[in-house]
Amino acid sequence: MSDEQDDIRSKLGIADGPSRGRIWIVLTLLCVLAGGVLIVWQQTDGGSEPMGFRTANVVRGDLRVEINATGTVEPTSVVEVSSELSGTIVDVYADYNDVVAAGDMLARLDTSKLEAQVAIQRANLRSAEARRAKAAANLDEASATAERSRALGGRGISSDSSVTAAEAALARAAAEREVAEADVFAARANLRLAETDLGKASIFSPVDGIVLDCTGNPRQTISAAMSAPVLFAVAEDLTEMELRLAVDEADIARLFAGQIATFEVDAHDDTRFPATVRQVRFAPEALDGVVTYTVILDIDNEDLTLRPGMTAVADIVVNEVTDALLVPNAALRFVPRAVADSESGREGAGGLLAMILPSPPTRSSAPRSSSTLWVLRNGEPLEIEIDGGDTDGRFTVIRGGVEEGDRVIVGQDG
Repeated sequence: MSDEQDDIRSKLGIADGPSRGRIWIVLTLLCVLAGGVLIVWQQTDGGSEPMGFRTANVVRGDLRVEINATGTVEPTSVVEVSSELSGTIVDVYADYNDVVAAGDMLARLDTSKLEAQVAIQRANLRSAEARRAKAAANLDEASATAERSRALGGRGISSDSSVTAAEAALARAAAEREVAEADVFAARANLRLAETDLGKASIFSPVDGIVLDCTGNPRQTISAAMSAPVLFAVAEDLTEMELRLAVDEADIARLFAGQIATFEVDAHDDTRFPATVRQVRFAPEALDGVVTYTVILDIDNEDLTLRPGMTAVADIVVNEVTDALLVPNAALRFVPRAVADSESGREGAGGLLAMILPSPPTRSSAPRSSSTLWVLRNGEPLEIEIDGGDTDGRFTVIRGGVEEGDRVIVGQDG
């Protein structure tokens, strides 16, 4: 190598070999890393005035907590009228929506066979009564014979065997009289049974009410061999009905009898109907893994506006708070983007980069929880601890930690 080249290398600082070149490379990398750290620092805490926060004021007001559930409107009592007999329907005297009173005839079956059965049983009764009369006469005769035989035997005119035979005949006559009496009793019972079946051929309404369902038609044959066929469904009183709700298991603990509720139906979607909780049932009902409990509400339906089977959506009031501090629920869910990004970055960071990059400053050194929210004070976001209460889904009651007029952060733009 020439002297001129050595002189140039000496002036450039590389005359001592590759070790000094590596020093320059390390210095360059450190400068790049320092610049990156500065950029991150400026992004996380680049200014004293945070920009783009959306806020809402802490207000004082009333809050009503309600549980929502769906159910159906049903009559308080529906009586199913059926036939205990098999046969052919001859006449039907009631139809849908008919108002009936207890004892009104609804339908009648063919009674030809039943009337014949009654006639047969009446004849059997007369026959049994005749046999009883005959047995009574035989008893009287045997009694007189036995009396004479005993008298003659006492005077030595009749033998002992004759007296014994007369007394045996008396005993047989008495037994036949008892059998005849039993036959008469059985015949009378069979007659009453036949007459009862004949009476059941006429089907009457057991209660005052309105006919909701009518499945019987003239000339229709019904069979009661396996189960009694339902011919009519009579609702006792449609002016007082009930709403049967299916309430989720997460809400059932807050319900009890006497709570006030309102509901609406599709047929009158502009009207809210009042109701009162009457019963909270303990029996669960599971469908596709979802457990619900039946809650019964009393309904006043004096004007018959509501009809059985209507689907209703009800709101049951479980708590009412007056003059309380309220914040939007969005404030309880908000976390500044810089804090969220830094936490996710810190959780995912590792290795050499995590050791080189310092942690950016945070607004609060305390760990966050669901009982904190962010407020804007002196232009800076500040995380504070709160004492939260009940919520209606839009607002939450705050019992401590904030004051009326505080600006809570509910979102961040950009």
